[in-house]
Order: sequence, then structure tokens, then C-alpha cells
Amino acid sequence: MKEDFIKQLLEKHTHSERYPPTSSISRWVTKILLVLFPEQSKKQCKTEEDVEFKISTIEHDLTAILSEMSDRLPSDAASISKNFITTLPAIHCDLAEDAIAIMQGDPAAKSEYEVIRAYPGFYAIAFYRIAHELYKLDIPLLPRFITEYAHSKTGIDINPGAKISAGLFIDHGTGIVIGETAEIGKNVKIYQGVTLGALSVSKDLASTKRHPTIEDNVVIYANACILGGETIIGHNSTIGGNVWLTKSIPPYTTVYHKAQIDVQNRENIKKTV
Repeated sequence: MKEDFIKQLLEKHTHSERYPPTSSISRWVTKILLVLFPEQSKKQCKTEEDVEFKISTIEHDLTAILSEMSDRLPSDAASISKNFITTLPAIHCDLAEDAIAIMQGDPAAKSEYEVIRAYPGFYAIAFYRIAHELYKLDIPLLPRFITEYAHSKTGIDINPGAKISAGLFIDHGTGIVIGETAEIGKNVKIYQGVTLGALSVSKDLASTKRHPTIEDNVVIYANACILGGETIIGHNSTIGGNVWLTKSIPPYTTVYHKAQIDVQNRENIKKTV
């Protein structure tokens, strides 16, 4: 190999930014879920002291992870970890509502236990909610590592910057994309292949609202594409499958893609042959 290429690689190895490995990050998030939802774990807590110990371990592990990137943090790692731990009750509350929404909305779901253990939508939402709290604490890259790990496992791509209220029901989920500035209200149901995206990918618009707002109690069926930061889907609306939307709609609106079906007359076909 050329000597200048070897030098170039060495420069990258010695001066590139250092972040904790994804494996450490994913294990840490999983620990949180095992505490918040013991349905996921074989080892369940027997006393309040057990719970407190596990939460303190979560805090300690986060401090260790953040310490590996301390020069890029807005404050010291220990303070950030303490602030994050205070968000666990809210994360648990929202996820409990998400689990109930999935249970009530999917006829195939037999129990909340099944939802928490087996539903990729719940898994993706859980990782998002943890990542979002870190995002709000101005932690660089770590929130994105978390949601991209969930993306790799579920096929559901939720940017940690999105604002998502409780009671989100993601059904099936594969191929869903929710952009950074998207806002989703309470009790929204989203099916596979839905995109809440931007009309433009220009870097000049990075600091603006680029993704749509979905108000409360909206249902969005498979492969619908809703684009634009000024697009608002009014509450209690239904968006049909394969719909392409770039404009706002008022509450209680149904939007659907009309399939065109032409049945040819057999006699006419014979005449043209």
C-alpha cells in the first residue's frame, strides 16, 4: 500500500472522536427496560432496596458511558446522569400508556405482557423515549446511537428529536420513518411503511421545523407519506394507505387514495383482437 494512505489512516485512528461502543449503550438501555418492565427479566426485584440498587446501577453506568465523551458534554457526566434518572417516572408512565394503546388497538394482542415482550413497535418506542430524554439534555450522538440500534432490530426509524405524546400505537412497524422535528399527539395509530418526512433535505433548513404535526387520535394506514413542517393533520382524522400529503387537513377528515379499476367487456376484447 502507498505510504501516504497508511499515514492518512493512522491520522484518523489517532485523532478521530471517541464514543462508547454501541454494544455498551444498548446493554445500558436494556437494563432500564428490565427495571421499568420486569416482564422482560428473569431476575425480578424483591424489595424497594433492590429497585433502588438497580436504578443506582443505571445511573452509574450512564456516568461511565458519558465519561468516554466528556469533552463534548454540556456539563459533567455525573450531573447529566442524575438529571436523566429523574426522567424515569415520566418515561415509565408514557410507555405504560403506549402498551395499553397497543393492547386495546390490536385484536391479535392477548395481554400487555405479550405487547411488552414481543411487539417491535413497543421496543422501538421504548428506545426512542429513553433517547429523547438524553436528546433534551443536549447529549451529542448518543441518542441517535440508541434509536439507530432499535432501528436495526425493528425496521422502525424514529429520530430522537421527534416529540411524541403517550399512547402511540405502532402496528407491524417495518419501514416507518419519523423525522427529527415531527410532532405526534396522544393516542395516534401508525401502520407499517408510514413516512413523516420533510419536503426538502437542504442543510440550510436544518434548524427549521421540517416534518409534519400529527394531532391527537389520528390513524395513519400503511405506506402513507406525510411531508413538510407546515403540514398539520387535524385531530381524529384518518389517513388511508398509500396517501401522499403535503398540505394540512382539518380535524375529523378522512383522506384516501382512490384505486381505479377498469373491467373490460369480453365481447369488446374479442372484436379488437
